[in-house]
Amino acid sequence: MYHPYFRGKQFELITIREMAPLMAASGFVPIIEPVREALKGLERALTEICNAKGNAIVIVNPFHGDHSEDGGSITALLEKSFLGKGGITAGILLQNDMSIDDALACYEKHKAHSPSFIHAGFTEAKTLAEKLGEGLANTSHVFFEKYCHKLYRKHFKGAAKRVLLRDGFERRRNADHPTVELFSDLHVTYEEEDMDGFGDFLIVGDDYTEGGGPAYAVAIHLTFIDPDADEVMYIYHFVSTTKDTPTDPAGKFAQALDKLIKKLDGGNSHLFDSSAIKEFRDLHKKGHFPGLGSVKKLSMNHHIETLANFLG
Repeated sequence: MYHPYFRGKQFELITIREMAPLMAASGFVPIIEPVREALKGLERALTEICNAKGNAIVIVNPFHGDHSEDGGSITALLEKSFLGKGGITAGILLQNDMSIDDALACYEKHKAHSPSFIHAGFTEAKTLAEKLGEGLANTSHVFFEKYCHKLYRKHFKGAAKRVLLRDGFERRRNADHPTVELFSDLHVTYEEEDMDGFGDFLIVGDDYTEGGGPAYAVAIHLTFIDPDADEVMYIYHFVSTTKDTPTDPAGKFAQALDKLIKKLDGGNSHLFDSSAIKEFRDLHKKGHFPGLGSVKKLSMNHHIETLANFLG
């Protein structure tokens, strides 16, 4: 049903570990594109998913990060530690520079791992569907919406599963975020799109960056589903008041957190009372700054908990 797309940085992998039991219970299937050379964190996250009897798709040929030239060590990890553990499957990322022969070779190489195709700019949809032939019915396909129009997706109509991936997060400078804006309606419309599931890039977005610069403004991004607006999902951006210096991230976080708590206490935020919200309240009470990575992790946790609550 729901497929959150993670790039395997430290705090993304921590979110996967912490949310593994909830994702498994909800039938959520994270897609992970490993971007760090060291795979210990990925292995720990996948182990937690297996322990929870959940499922995940691991991209074996990442486009971003340390494995973009060679995903061999990811394949080796899947073979060594997760072959035969049905919940962990291989994902083949189909980019615009990938030939049909390369796509099929990658598919054959990972056939024991029940591979899924992740369509992200690939141009030979019709040929791939034809080459898969009767095997199409046993394959799953995930489509980046911005690359895959309806005619493209139509070629894979007979597949076992089709998932539409939409980026609901508008990337801009923290200082430039509005207070609230539309995130997505795909959680309520994916069946109308003739899909079996949907996904997103959580509160991070699809645009990949290696590392952030100094935080001139600190923002807490939290999604919510509005029952008064056809259950569409929106996102709050609680932005620090101070936006013009690269110093004092702790003070800026406190300013953003004050705005969040004020909204919560107003009683009309529509924010689900997740474990992440409880932790934000605790941080406010203690006056503690956990670091920007932990703030992002809490926002990702909240997003997953919000959808689990809604879809459950």
